[in-house]
Amino acid sequence: MNLITRSKMRYKKIIDLLHEGVLLEVQDGNHGENHPKSTDYVPDGIPFVMIKDITNNRLDLEHCHFISNEQAKKLRIGFSKPGDVLLTHKAVLGRTAIVPNDYSSVIITPQITYYRIGDSKKLDPLFLKYAFLSPKFQETIDSGYDQSTRKYVSITAQKELEVPYPPIEEQYNISKILGSLDDKIELNRQMNETLEAMARAIFQSWFVDFDPVRAKSEGRDSGLPREIAALFPYEIVEVDGREVPKGWEVKPLSDSFDVRMGQSPPGTTYNENGDGISFFQGRTDFGFRYPSVRVYCTAPTRFAEAGDTMVSVRAPVGDINLAPEKCCIGRGVAAVRHKTGSRSFTYYQMLSFKDIFALFESEGTVFGSIAKTGFNSIECITPPDEIVKKFEEIVFPIDQKIENNEQQSFSLAQIRDALLPKLMSGELKIKI
Repeated sequence: MNLITRSKMRYKKIIDLLHEGVLLEVQDGNHGENHPKSTDYVPDGIPFVMIKDITNNRLDLEHCHFISNEQAKKLRIGFSKPGDVLLTHKAVLGRTAIVPNDYSSVIITPQITYYRIGDSKKLDPLFLKYAFLSPKFQETIDSGYDQSTRKYVSITAQKELEVPYPPIEEQYNISKILGSLDDKIELNRQMNETLEAMARAIFQSWFVDFDPVRAKSEGRDSGLPREIAALFPYEIVEVDGREVPKGWEVKPLSDSFDVRMGQSPPGTTYNENGDGISFFQGRTDFGFRYPSVRVYCTAPTRFAEAGDTMVSVRAPVGDINLAPEKCCIGRGVAAVRHKTGSRSFTYYQMLSFKDIFALFESEGTVFGSIAKTGFNSIECITPPDEIVKKFEEIVFPIDQKIENNEQQSFSLAQIRDALLPKLMSGELKIKI
């Protein structure tokens, strides 16, 4: 592969690509009075794609709602097929993804437009996705709406937008290099999900289901090495109405964990220029495991240390991330660490409190929140420190692999984001 300079990129309007048959259809999901409601959702059916389902330049159907075939028959438009390129055009502008082959069709909301390719020998869907992600297009769509209203770019306005349109072979070359970077990022994501599932399974077995204790009480082999199995008792007893391994206790969270609630510095001390220390006001920038650094603060007041578990304590309560470095935390975040210093145990323990945190979302307030008193008073089963440390010894290396993959993905994304504008502007040309 060679990167060489080239002449200025050719551009075309969306409407011209439609007239030429390169694009077959540009359509949103404006369903009118038949728009699906939450009462129409079913456990299985046709995916009903919302803005939240388009993330990291891909369509994530894991938490998607579904519509029954009967309800779908009431809809006239908004049926997107595999290979269509999606673009969000209302409220959140510029997210994009390609509809995968998992389903024969998906239904989109009015906030999303699908672009259907009419002639794949003239326009590569993957290239169009990257064209939508290019800084020039993103800046155009973000400024191409009435500033006095909620962000919205109509179908008519979208058709007037321009996209890069080089020869098809050049499109394929650009898609190949950018796609290979995204493929590696996606592979890392899948690996990390598998690794985290392994670690969560160990936590669930030891500290929720008490499998090693039950195995010993029944005279079975726990499957653990002898020195680890010896740390667990032989009996489960009842403590305050809860089943607990003998010798373990039920205590307030503050007895085992250090909790630091965030405090927001003056808004005038925030910036996105890299001045000061990274700052997280709430869960806005939370990712799979680590947040993206977007905002900085020059007058920090409360901190999370590197490796602390950060918990969202305001609307919604209970989202979890790890602090990638020492950072400033605002009032929407708490920093937590087990008193042994165990990073991994803290993270998976906080994840296990998901249902407890959810209770603070439904206590009658418009915006859920949890104060320090409520946080500290959460009751948790407290194992001996030697078991916590053994868990850390086993699981921390797994978490390190996850962190390494995340760091690699971050570097790959930086390379992709640096190449993207140069390739789409024509400043660089890929010769494969």
